[in-house]
Amino acid sequence: MADMPTQVGKYKIIREVGRGATAVVYLAENPYYPEPVALKYISFRDKAKDEAKWNRRLLKLLRAEGSVARKLDHPHIINIYEAVIEAEEAYVVMEYFPGGSLEDYCTYEKMLPVHRTTSIIFKCCMALDYAYRQGIVHRDIKPANILVNAEDEVKITDFGLALNVNKKSAEDSTFIMGVGSPAYMSPEQIKNYPLNQKTDLYSLGVVLFHMLTGRLPFRAKNPAQLVYKIINADPPSASTLNPDVPEAMDAVIRRALEKDLYSRYKNGAEFAKDLSGIQFKIYDENDRIPDGSRFGQLRKLPFFTEFEDVELWEIVRFSAWRMAEPMTQIIREGNTDQRFGILLEGEIELSINDRVLATVALGESFGETAYLDKVDHKQTCTVISRTFVRYLEITPAALALASEECMEHFRDRLSSALVARLARAESRIAESGVKAIRAVNVTMSGMELQLVNN
Repeated sequence: MADMPTQVGKYKIIREVGRGATAVVYLAENPYYPEPVALKYISFRDKAKDEAKWNRRLLKLLRAEGSVARKLDHPHIINIYEAVIEAEEAYVVMEYFPGGSLEDYCTYEKMLPVHRTTSIIFKCCMALDYAYRQGIVHRDIKPANILVNAEDEVKITDFGLALNVNKKSAEDSTFIMGVGSPAYMSPEQIKNYPLNQKTDLYSLGVVLFHMLTGRLPFRAKNPAQLVYKIINADPPSASTLNPDVPEAMDAVIRRALEKDLYSRYKNGAEFAKDLSGIQFKIYDENDRIPDGSRFGQLRKLPFFTEFEDVELWEIVRFSAWRMAEPMTQIIREGNTDQRFGILLEGEIELSINDRVLATVALGESFGETAYLDKVDHKQTCTVISRTFVRYLEITPAALALASEECMEHFRDRLSSALVARLARAESRIAESGVKAIRAVNVTMSGMELQLVNN
């Protein structure tokens, strides 16, 4: 890694605050102004000759960022003060914003409450609406390019890939083939169609989904599958993956992620208006069980021993945490409801035809027969709480959206639990059965039979 410069132009370098594939961002001081600035720096020294083409592209991006962003003056867009391009180095000087990116809040364990996420995306909507009215499409909206501080103040940054839709000639355009981050790219961007503000709104819809659920709406094992899903597949329901998300949010996300441009939000203000109309409960953090506590509860249960931490975070977010009073019927025998549960507290009884089959121990599953039965999807037992109980409820719709590893672990554990319960039931039945016949002949599996010559 190259040594950190002490001075770039007239700016004194204080420390490094960020690093990407092509540039380093430093906290710097301007001797003529009291406020610190952020300086995005690229050095062309010691570059191989075969990198000349890449360097030209970087220069084009830097010029674009400087020229485009200087036109934008909005409280939720990073201010650009200066762009300098020289033979051996180039740098862009911008407003220093002491916050992290939204990448910090896109994992299961660090997701923000729904009302905070909604507020952040609302501000982004208004910023993108303003940018487009100035003729600018960002084209690379993703969590890494949206900064937020502890007070949920927002700044959109990195306009290096921006497209000035008012420019007519190809020579003047900042358009560069293949820009953007694939997981957040709109269908029209992937197809290389002409772009307008709706491509940024699509990408912002992906960011909204990611922040609300801890996962992307479209996931695949390779880029080709990802492209196919973005172009053809419908996004899953965010409210299914995260019970805290109001169902009304699903409609907003679906419209933001519309494949059909005519059906998608026409501008950021329209997107923001729908967000502001969603009613959601603002929880008192002191009254809620924090997700970290729930994760800890699951990690202690034998049922989840083989699950990875990331899979447990998935379960924390897409499952429902239920309570039931004593003598409450949770599942009815013969029902085709495929929900199942994991007991966290209390005592549950399983019965068939009003006869007790078994009790469920803490950490064990119940109601899994309808989910595992791929033919009739019927519950074989009635499930009733003997005491006050708390349990984890899983729906097939939510589980179907989990990672393949998580689903596979569930199938294995549920099947093993059902087989163990069946074995116990068979043992009890045998205790009251008639005496078994004794075998006369015995075959032993695995024994090799040999011909003996007399």
